[in-house]
Amino acid sequence: MSRPYDVMVAGHLCLDLFPAIPETGASRLDELIQPGKLVNVDALSMGTGGVVANTGLTMLALGDKVRFCAAVGDDELGRLTRQILAERGNVEGITTLDGVPSSYSIVIAPPGIDRFILHNPETNNLFGPENLDAGQMSGCRLFHFGYPPLMRRMYIDDGRELREVFEMAKQAGATTSCDMTLPDPNSQSGQIDWKALLANVLPMVDLFVPSIEEALYVIDPHKFKARKIESGNSDLIEVLTPADHRELADAILGMGAKIAVLKSGSRGFYMKTDRTERFEEMGAARPGDPANWSQRELWAPAFATDAFCNAAGAGDSAIGGFLSAFLRGKTAEASIRFANCCGWQNVQAPDGSSGIRTFEETETILAEGLSALPLDPRHDGWQWSDEQQVWAASGDTLNTQTG
Repeated sequence: MSRPYDVMVAGHLCLDLFPAIPETGASRLDELIQPGKLVNVDALSMGTGGVVANTGLTMLALGDKVRFCAAVGDDELGRLTRQILAERGNVEGITTLDGVPSSYSIVIAPPGIDRFILHNPETNNLFGPENLDAGQMSGCRLFHFGYPPLMRRMYIDDGRELREVFEMAKQAGATTSCDMTLPDPNSQSGQIDWKALLANVLPMVDLFVPSIEEALYVIDPHKFKARKIESGNSDLIEVLTPADHRELADAILGMGAKIAVLKSGSRGFYMKTDRTERFEEMGAARPGDPANWSQRELWAPAFATDAFCNAAGAGDSAIGGFLSAFLRGKTAEASIRFANCCGWQNVQAPDGSSGIRTFEETETILAEGLSALPLDPRHDGWQWSDEQQVWAASGDTLNTQTG
């Protein structure tokens, strides 16, 4: 369905500050940052962060028509945030809140060590349905919202206002998607019943696109804690099994979403979808080939790079790529590979979007070939397709055709 804009990206927005940290030989963060220790850094760079910037600017770079919707403060950080977005797109949907400090993050990303982020949510905690313009929403095919765990009004009262936001988008005729971030377990966000919130909100969400860790935390927090202990507090992406992915995706679809995506970092991009009939409820943006997208379970390996900078916003860029391919009517297989390619582009740049090429350039990169990182769920009944360059679960139509 044609509309003036492809997507409104709404929700969390902040200004990201990136102190460049030189190579020190440290392999763990606690080897680098210790009480009383001075750490020399290089030049400071900055850019917009959060889902509105990371996913929105990714889709803009790919060639989509994007509206931004978020809240900033009336301070210098807020003015910088608006200026950066204005230079790249439009700011009609950005609300300025008087007397409120703007949200910001300090991203500590030493070479060879997973990043550490100091974050102040501020204006994001005050964002509510009144900051959305129904007229602007009705001009967009897709409404994408991100980071409810960092937006207080979106997660209190079992997500009552978050559901209201998605109801507004549905009434405007838009397809809806929602991304997450990992709640801080020591904050109010980390203490709420996220599964109850999802049961309330996901009937209004067509595409739910969290990471595998985020999905586990909000759907089964007890299992999340147990797996963390079992793994020695290491990255859960490496220990969660294909069965874990399927169990979480089934829970997501069972709560009302039509398409469940689980970003899995270095292990790629997993997706499971509902049956064709559910797509009729999806609004202005639906799968280009409903039969191709119906009842799929696919997993595309991530791509290797020898030019890694940092992973800030990589998941957001991957989702931006996925949604961009989805909006263009690409197949399920092509869309998840496109997502991985945008994530691959992201990690080679210092911020969340400057490394993203155009849609056509990204297709060329994929056509020329990239090296995949290790992923082999064969022992769980999955089968590799040389033609599509994805893994298909035992019950997937691709597996049935090639098996």
